[in-house]
Order: sequence, then structure tokens, then C-alpha cells
Amino acid sequence: MVRLKALNICKKFPGVIALNNASLEVEGGEVLALLGENGAGKSTISKIVSGVYTADSGEIFIDDKQVSISSVLDAEKNGVSIIHQEIMLIPEMKIFENIFLGREIKKKNGLADDKKMIEETNKFLEKFNFDISASTKVGKLSIAQQQMIEIIKAVSFNSNIIFMDEPTSSLTDKEVEYLFKIIMDLKYQNVSIIYISHKLDELFAISDRITVMRDGSTVGTVKTLNTNKDELISMMVGRTLSNYYKRTFKDDNTDKEKVLEVKNLYGKPYLKDINFSLYKGEILGFAGLVGAGRSELMKIIFGIDKKEKGEIYIDGNPASINDVDDAIKYGIALLPENRKEEGLILENKVGYNITLCILNQFINFINVNKLKENSIIKKYISQLSIKTSSSEQVVKFLSGGNQQKIVLAKWLATSPKVLILDEPTRGIDVGAKSEIYEIMDELVSKGVSIILISSELPEVIGMSDRIAVMHDGCITGIIGRDEFSQEKIMHLATS
Repeated sequence: MVRLKALNICKKFPGVIALNNASLEVEGGEVLALLGENGAGKSTISKIVSGVYTADSGEIFIDDKQVSISSVLDAEKNGVSIIHQEIMLIPEMKIFENIFLGREIKKKNGLADDKKMIEETNKFLEKFNFDISASTKVGKLSIAQQQMIEIIKAVSFNSNIIFMDEPTSSLTDKEVEYLFKIIMDLKYQNVSIIYISHKLDELFAISDRITVMRDGSTVGTVKTLNTNKDELISMMVGRTLSNYYKRTFKDDNTDKEKVLEVKNLYGKPYLKDINFSLYKGEILGFAGLVGAGRSELMKIIFGIDKKEKGEIYIDGNPASINDVDDAIKYGIALLPENRKEEGLILENKVGYNITLCILNQFINFINVNKLKENSIIKKYISQLSIKTSSSEQVVKFLSGGNQQKIVLAKWLATSPKVLILDEPTRGIDVGAKSEIYEIMDELVSKGVSIILISSELPEVIGMSDRIAVMHDGCITGIIGRDEFSQEKIMHLATS
């Protein structure tokens, strides 16, 4: 039986057509994957069905009955919930308070009945084998645990349609396994799941069917067992992506000049005796499990955190890096792991974000050289193929892939010699990934040196000249291309 049918949904935002006659259909007890490039309309259609946005036109049917959804409350009354990519819980409140926020169980005297809400919350926690007190503050939970609370909250509404938007973006492999078990339990309870993810392996592992969207429209729906990655990529981007990892590999680095060298570096909380070199025009990958210390190391090199001891050399000379301004002067740039919190000012415009680190190039006291400013902005919008209605577009309305390109543009505008990319393709689609890889290859061909941190081993292997592997705050090995294998990297990452 068809549980949800959304037909010919249209939605416009300022300067952007987000949905153009998009449709989706999910059956009871089915996991429907929703796939598409950033900006394809996946999150928009999910937010319309769950009441976050209101459609400009189109129809929504639940259990063959047409419904009107113009608010989150309307959606909840119709059994629809959404688990957003960003955690929406309140950290300072307890688990049971978050679960019943806005619909508190009251005593006869009108006061909140904490005891009853704790009892009800404990029933849900027990149902999902979540061994934790309902009175625990959410802020004390890990991201994965908070994600589970989001799911429990959705189920507590008696939702039989749950949208999950990139639910594994911050989870470890073990936590993903646990989430999949929860999804299968919900499926057996006849709950319908619409699962949004860019990770194709996940979709093959968890979904029954896959609906592909492109440019705000629905391309088609296929049974998961009857398709493959190549077909899905072709449906997503409208073409076949040949040579997915765009790298032009050259000879080894034995005769190349060292751009960056780190010697005997120690840093809190657990970095110890770090030694490595980065050569001109190479990509040095950094692999390792979550918590290995890769991001912490790069924050020291970029001047965000202080080293305890050790030396950093730029072009063979000792570098004194005490803050980010020092790092930028030495030609170092860092694209952070969390672009929304650390890389962008989401409420501001595309042009403002691109030029944020180079204001001195076109501002002299109170004089602003608008011609030069606009020239720089146009250069990077064009060079990185940033899809935006104009440089005046507010960044938060752009897709994840385009937001990532803006962060990259901001740092490329500083003309770096060392570019540190921390999870540069996390949360972006295969088409945008391919474009990022192409930009990286072009940069190294011009002599820029790149450090690539990635949790995706195929990405590190596909793009790197050499790979440094970290475990527990140490570099356990640096290997060349002739030694690359997932098995060897995992061995070094766990020992």
C-alpha cells in the first residue's frame, strides 16, 4: 500500500527554483532512498512534506487521502516527522524534556508531570536498547547518541513516515551499523523511511528503492537490487563520470623541494613526535580512524592551537606560527571539516564570504575599490563553477557543494602555497566531488601543495601522491603509491 505520495511539488526561493514538478512515492514499511546532487531538491521536498516549508503548488496524499501540510504541526498530525542533518535538540535540556518539548504531559494543576514524561521516555529508550537515563542532559551525549534521541523523538509522535536527512554524516562505522538496525526495526513495524544520503554504499545496504532527483525534478525511481553505482551516477548528473578521481600523477618527489616540514611536534591532548614533509605540487593524504589526531595536528600547523614543542619549517626556514594570521602570512590555508560553523558566515552573501580574508587587497582605510573586489569575486565564481544567482545571494540558500566551493574560493584568494583540506567532500554529491578533485589536480599542477584529510579511503588512495597514516596521536607510517591498499592503511591506522 502506498503510504505517501507527493505529486508535482513546486517551490521557489529568491533567485532559485528549488523544485519543479517533483514527485516521490513511498510504501508502508519501505526504506526509500532519495538521491541527487547538492541542490537537486532532496531536502526541500522532505521539508515540504514535513511542514518546514510550504509548497507553492502540488499535492500530498497520505494513505490515499489528500492532506494539506502548511506547518510542522500539520505534518505531525498526519504522522510525518523529519530528522534533520543538523541536530535540532537543546543541549541544556534533559532527554525527556527534549522528547516532550512543546507537548508536555501536565498534571491536573497544570504543572508539567516530569515523572510521567520520564516513565514514557524510559519506555522508548528501553525499546531501542538505549541504556541511558531519561534525565541525562542532551549536551552530555555523543553526536551518535543525540541522533538516536532524534529518532526516538520522531517515533514518540507515532510517526509512520520518517525523513532522515544525511543521518550518518557524523557517525562512526559502528554507530552506522546500530542506526541501520534501528531503521530495520522501524521497517518491520511498518514505518516508512525516506533516507537521504550521498553515500551510495549506504543506500545499497539499507534501501528497497531509490528515487533520483536532478535540478529540482524527479528523474526516476529504481529498485535497489536492480541497479548499480554507474546507473545512479548517470541519473544524478545526467552524464557518465569517467575517471572519477581527477589526478595527473607525476614522478616521485625525491628531487622536489620541501615546502613544509614538521619535526618532533607534540601537542595537546595527545599528539606526540610528529614528523613529515610536504613537497611542492603534491597531495599528501592523511588517513586514520576518528580521533587519530589528524584535525588536531592541522589546527596546530594553521595556528588555531598551540604546539607544546617541535619545529615547523616553511621553505626550509623555521616558521613561528602563533595564530592564524601568522599561518596565512606563511602561505598556509585551512579548509575546515565543519564548513557551516568554521568556514562560512551563512547569513551573509557569496561575495562577502569569498573576500573575507583578503579585504586589504581592495580596502584602503575608508576607500573601497569595488571594481577590484567584484573582479576577484567573479574570478572565483567562474573558476570554481559556483552555482549562484549572483554574488549577492545569501550563502545559506546554496547547496552544500556550492558552499564548500565558496570556502575553497575564500582560501584560494589568499594565494596559498600549502592548502590543508579537512574532509573537503563530506556531505556533497558525486558531481560536486568530481569538480573538487579536478580543482585539486589543477592546483597541484600549478605548484600548490595540498594536505588531504579524508575518512573515505578510496578518496585518499585515488587523489594522493603519498599517504601518512595516524593512530592515537602518532604517525604510524607514510607510504607511496606503489604501497597503497585499504588493508595496509587500516593496519597502520589500528596499530
